[in-house]
Amino acid sequence: MIPLVDLKIQCAQHRNAFLQALEGVLESTSFVLGKQLAEFEKRFAAYIGLPHAVGVASGTDALHLALRAAGIAGGDEVITAVNTFFATSAAIELAGGRPVFADCDPSTYLIDVDAIERAITPRTKAIIPVHLYGQVAPMDEILKLATRHNLVIIEDACQAHGAAYKGRRAGTWGKAAAFSFYPGKNLGAFGDGGAITTTDENLYQHLLRLRNYGSTVKYHHPAFGINSRLDEIQAAVLNVKLTFLDRWNEARRRGAARYQRNLVSNPSIRLPAAAVNSTHVYHLFVVQVEGDRDVIVQTMADRGVTCGIHYPVPLHLQEAYARLGYRAGDFPQAESVAKKIVSLPLFPEITDEQIDYVCECLTRCLNEGRE
Repeated sequence: MIPLVDLKIQCAQHRNAFLQALEGVLESTSFVLGKQLAEFEKRFAAYIGLPHAVGVASGTDALHLALRAAGIAGGDEVITAVNTFFATSAAIELAGGRPVFADCDPSTYLIDVDAIERAITPRTKAIIPVHLYGQVAPMDEILKLATRHNLVIIEDACQAHGAAYKGRRAGTWGKAAAFSFYPGKNLGAFGDGGAITTTDENLYQHLLRLRNYGSTVKYHHPAFGINSRLDEIQAAVLNVKLTFLDRWNEARRRGAARYQRNLVSNPSIRLPAAAVNSTHVYHLFVVQVEGDRDVIVQTMADRGVTCGIHYPVPLHLQEAYARLGYRAGDFPQAESVAKKIVSLPLFPEITDEQIDYVCECLTRCLNEGRE
């Protein structure tokens, strides 16, 4: 069986380093807001290229708290991609805002800048560009749009650890950026985790309070905050993994390139396009297929290949958002690709032989569908 993501290999290869890191936490008995977190925040901020990183409990909390720190509240409209994971829009609502959706570019899957502009109203206060699947949204154009309309940008970089746009890392373009360390991410913990990056000193200080019940001095709470702290065990794991992130991303790019070479001539497959000026880190390798997608995915599973679908239902068609008044047909590009997309297995340790087998199986499935 070839899994969509194989975490067992990574854990086996670095088991001793992980165990040593975990033993250090056990010996310290400092499990919350300790040295491991401080070290990781410093190292992750330096890796991204900014002065500040704040570790929090999840990528959702990273978005939520970044929006709150930026002043989003009271029904403020926040525009984001309609073809992203539910957490992006959930974070907007957790902060008190109202999600407003924009369609995607069907070739890169990234948010469409013209669609953002059409969605702006007098109530719009922020934009969350999603760096989907591992490449950065067209930030130059989004920044110009935000400046013209006096809007805040909070990047959703939860799938883009190490990705870059015009040589600058994801997470350096907005007022703040959110990262997720869910285990399957390019940089994943052994559970949930997240971080917020920013250059804004005042925002940074506010985030430190928001993640810790509104407090930076024990039992003194000048603001209302929540419990959202990246714990020491997860920070210790991330400190080990951060050392390997660039080489893991390069391995993902090599795997993606092999997929591209193997599948480029198949007329029933639409390969993911590389966004202009963006360096892809291939958190996911997402293709579009012709035919009955559900049958194809099941047939692949029957032949020992696990595929995924990221994501089968655009946000405006989710039952939770029926109250927003969107209808089928409002976002035709996202609706179209949602019916065709398939995520193929990709992880740093995937072998050429495994990729070739996935491609062979997919080609056979598509050929059988045409017969």
